[in-house]
This record gives sequence, C-alpha cells and structure tokens, in this order.
Amino acid sequence: MTGFTEAAWQANLSLYQTTCDMPFNHELAEGSLPEEKFRHYMIQDAHYLEGFARSLSLVAAKGWSADDVVQFAQAAEVAIIVERQLHAEYFQTFGVSPEAFQAAELSPTCNHYVSFLQATCAQAPFEVGLAALLPCFWIYREVGHAIHADAAPDNPYRAWIDTYAGKDFSDAVDAVLATIDRIAADCAPRSIKQMHLAYRRSAQLEWMFWDSAYSLETWPV
Repeated sequence: MTGFTEAAWQANLSLYQTTCDMPFNHELAEGSLPEEKFRHYMIQDAHYLEGFARSLSLVAAKGWSADDVVQFAQAAEVAIIVERQLHAEYFQTFGVSPEAFQAAELSPTCNHYVSFLQATCAQAPFEVGLAALLPCFWIYREVGHAIHADAAPDNPYRAWIDTYAGKDFSDAVDAVLATIDRIAADCAPRSIKQMHLAYRRSAQLEWMFWDSAYSLETWPV
C-alpha cells in the first residue's frame, strides 16, 4: 500500500518539475542569478523562516506522542538558528544590512505563505498541519539536490546551495517523511483528503515564493 508521502509526491510531480525548471532556480544553479534577486529572496526567506518556526511550534503542541512534540519543537529551534545564520553570514556577504532587513516588509507571497501555515497549524488537526509543512522540507531538499548537481564549484551562491543539499538537512527531511507516513496510516480518509489539499497548497506556494523573488515582488498599492 502506498504511503501518504509517496502518493502526495506522485500527485504533484508535475508541479515539482515546474518548480525545478523555473528561471530563479535555473539561474541560481548556473550562478547567473542577479544579486538583487538573490538579496530579495534571502530577506524574504529570513522572514519566512521565523513564521515557519512558529508554525512548527504550533504543530508540535498537537503531537500525538511525546516524541512528536520533541521532533517538531526541535525543528522549530533549528529554523530559528538557520534564520539567525542568514543574518550573520549571507546578509553580510551579499550586502544586506540589519537596517535594510528590518525595514523590509514581508512580500505579498511571503505573507500569504506564512499566514497559510500558521492558520493551518493552529486550526487544523495535527496531521493536516504536518502535510502543510512538508513541502518546505521535502521540495526544498529535492530542488537543492537538483541545483547542487548542476552548480559549478565557483558558483557565487555555492555556500547557500550546499546548505540545502547537505546530509544533516536530508536526514531531517527523512525523519519528517517517516513521521507523516506513520501518522497518516492511522488517519481516516477524510483527514487524508485534507492532508493532500494542504500539501498541494504549500507546494504551490513554494513555487510562488521563488517566482516572487525573481520578479522582485512588492505590494502593488
């Protein structure tokens, strides 16, 4: 019997392939992405990671077991640590001052994504919150692997690429996949349907997030 994660991946395979092929990720891999677009992405990603960490904390509180609580509370801690590393390392390397970051509002897409995750993790059952969080783990890893495979050693974004293609991140993703499949195995069909809807919406928002950085998205009014 196919587990939830494999079924969700196959149902959204074309969306993943579209995400891999989008201009932002293609140019990031070849090192030709304009720095202005990468800076926009980094700033929004730092904002997003704080919201993602809060969402992980919300879903951790609903864990079915103590191990679930620990797993996702620790994941929330790691997300905050990564966000702080962005400030300390990549912002300095690419010329983003603390003042510039503080002055930058969440873009419309970032705001939408964070709001969707927090609302889902706060209001929906544990399993649906997990499904909404999964694309950020899984799609990010797979896109990271694809970019890493094509990136030259002298790629100016190599350090960033290596982070998301690394073993530590991959192991964390595998652990999340195993937990979700274990949880889904005990869920009713109605819950599985809600999980699929939450997964797809977040997968779509992953695409929108990268696209918004490429277009330097701002609020239109």
